[in-house]
Amino acid sequence: MKTFLFQGDSITDADRIRDDIQNFGYGYPNIVAAKYLSENVNEYTFINKGISGNRIVDLYARIKCDIINLKPDYMSILIGINDVWHELSVENGVANEKFKKILSMLIEEVKEALPDIKIIMLEPFVLKGPATEEKWDEFYSETKLRAKSVKEVAEKYNLSFVPLQDKFEEATKNTETTYWLRDGVHPTAAGHGLIAKELQEKFNEIQN
Repeated sequence: MKTFLFQGDSITDADRIRDDIQNFGYGYPNIVAAKYLSENVNEYTFINKGISGNRIVDLYARIKCDIINLKPDYMSILIGINDVWHELSVENGVANEKFKKILSMLIEEVKEALPDIKIIMLEPFVLKGPATEEKWDEFYSETKLRAKSVKEVAEKYNLSFVPLQDKFEEATKNTETTYWLRDGVHPTAAGHGLIAKELQEKFNEIQN
C-alpha cells in the first residue's frame, strides 16, 4: 500500500480533525483522497498534515515528525502565501530569498531520508479579494516571487510542479474572484475542486 502525504498551510489543513487520521478536512485533500480510495481499494493511504498559518520555516520545523517519520511514497506541498501575508499583516513573514533557501533545504533532507519519494510542488496563488485588495500590489508581486522560487526548486530537484496562479486567473475571467477564493487566499468548494483536479492529473502522471 502506497502512502500519499499532503503538506502545507490552511489551504491544505481545511479544518481537518487533528486526532483523526482519516479526516482530511473539507478541502482538496479530501477530494483527492475520496477519488483514489473509492476507485483503488486498499491501494493507498492518505495523510493530511497541513497546518493553518504555516510559513516555510514552520513546515521545515516539522520535517522529522510530519514528513520523514511518516515515510510517504508521495507528497504534495503547497506553501508560500503565509510567508507573504504574515509580513504584510504582522511583519513576521519570510523573505523570498530565505523562503527559497529553506524550501531547498527541506527538499534535500527529505530526499536524503526518503530517496524514493515522489514530490509534487503546488504553486502558491492569490487573487484580489477581501483579505488582499488593500495591499494588492504587494500581495501579487510577492506571491509571484514565491511561486517562481517553488518552480525553480522543483526544477532543480527534478520534482513535479503544478501551476495554479494562471488556472485561477483564467477561471475568474467570467466569475467573481470570491467564487473561487472566498477572501483572495482561501479556496471555496469550487477553488478546492480546481486544485484537486490539477493535483490528480499530476499524480496520475507520476504513479508507478
